[in-house]
Amino acid sequence: MKLYKILVGGLSLMAILQLTSCNKLDTLPTDRFTDENFWDYADNAEKIVNMAYNQLYSADRMWNDEALSDNIFEGRSNTDQRAIRNGTADPTLGRFGAEWSDLYGGIKTCHVYLENVERVPGMDPALKKRRTAEVRFIRAFLYFRLVNFYGAVPFFTKDISLEESKALPRTEKATIMAFIHQELDQCMADLPNKDALPADDRGRITKGAASAFQARAYLYESNWNKVVEYCENLMKKQTEFGTYSLFRSYPELFTAANEYNAEVILDYAYVPLLKTWNKLYDAAPISAQARLNGYAPLQSLVDNYLTLGGNTIATDPQYNDSNPYVNRDPRMAATIVFHGGQWTDFDGTTRKIFIKPGSGTTDKERLDEYQGASANASATGYYVKKYYDVTATVKYDAGLNIIMFRYADILLMYAEAKEALGQLNAAVWDMTIRPIRQRAGFEASKALDFPTTGDLKTIVRNERRSELALEGLRYYDIMRWKAGKTYLDGQVLGAKYGGNNSNIKLDIRRFDESRDYLWSIPRTQIDLNKNLLPNNQGYSN
Repeated sequence: MKLYKILVGGLSLMAILQLTSCNKLDTLPTDRFTDENFWDYADNAEKIVNMAYNQLYSADRMWNDEALSDNIFEGRSNTDQRAIRNGTADPTLGRFGAEWSDLYGGIKTCHVYLENVERVPGMDPALKKRRTAEVRFIRAFLYFRLVNFYGAVPFFTKDISLEESKALPRTEKATIMAFIHQELDQCMADLPNKDALPADDRGRITKGAASAFQARAYLYESNWNKVVEYCENLMKKQTEFGTYSLFRSYPELFTAANEYNAEVILDYAYVPLLKTWNKLYDAAPISAQARLNGYAPLQSLVDNYLTLGGNTIATDPQYNDSNPYVNRDPRMAATIVFHGGQWTDFDGTTRKIFIKPGSGTTDKERLDEYQGASANASATGYYVKKYYDVTATVKYDAGLNIIMFRYADILLMYAEAKEALGQLNAAVWDMTIRPIRQRAGFEASKALDFPTTGDLKTIVRNERRSELALEGLRYYDIMRWKAGKTYLDGQVLGAKYGGNNSNIKLDIRRFDESRDYLWSIPRTQIDLNKNLLPNNQGYSN
């Protein structure tokens, strides 16, 4: 599947089709495909499906989504994500327009396929049904991103002309979400169980992926009973939906050697040398041949991780603020590079990273030391480790897949839904949070046993943050919790390398409750189509 996806990477739909407008009395060209003959070939139909997969997601999207959250700080320039978080974005912002354009471009690809697949002669009916289901899933996913960013958006289920697009009104989010749910339910029947997939088809959309997507979509709507239903498909009906389980090792889950393991429900495929991503080039330690640091974890993420005793750092009497990284949740060291943390270089050498100012003893060690917010080194005093691919072909050109849905998320969604329903008891805990923490490396009973004190909602939410950190989901969690003021407002802090052993102080983020739960409709689109007005609250028309 990896190879198939790359074959059309970077090409536009029109570049693939190479359609020409021909008078039917004319002789059809023989040196290129036309709208009359493109769909005469099954291989061409597969190229369109592969293009739809290519437009589904990407590593860039995941990391840029993370930068919208309280997990990551972008410190090298005034990026679009930084502008959104600092409250300076307006309708002309590049990301507002680019996200809109990219998502609707993917939707167009899906529409073109769905409207023309019946023209393919001799196509195996079972394959046609399956590919159609895959494309409908992709279309639903793209609409899902659209409504979560913009709320009400233009909605259509067939290919439309440019002129038609300029007159479409916005459709309410609830209507589009109802369509998404309907599509996914219908798709499930035509998608395979992942256990039946041949090796060449690994990475394709499956019945389990559709159920996982349904669970997430209902989660974002706080429809807790539906979340439970679709999570249970994957937890209790694995004969029908596929065999899934937690992978044995949290750090090894995100390595090239363990792609397509039993925890992965759906991932976005990359191919070494052919299709790669390199975001870690601007997030890894400088001493590890990174270029400069543009993505740095924040102190609030570090503070979220429990101690090995199962306590928060605020409640653990053994926690030592002068030595804050010892006896902590092992997932922290698998996700974040902190002072004294371990790093494995591309040649397999493992060494210690020195970030505290004045701690390095060699020129190489001193490269990673905190030197100020404008230096090449980390602006927060932390670097990224998660998704580091030691097998990257050219420094940080990684062919490592990006996981979109995994089984741990299913367990966490289930726990959150059960808590919201007042049904999170010891039995549910032992099915969900306990095995996740056991896999992480916790052994203390306080960490593993059902809590008898503390706020369960907070415990479940914090567990979700620790387990899924830097996987592109945190921003959407904050949005659906309507917790923007809690997590995305105020002083941004890094490690205690500031003056007088204080936390590094960076941006002051501003979250406007009346504006920032939705993005602005892009100015370019409003200029083309006045039916998109009024704009979302807080943005000028």
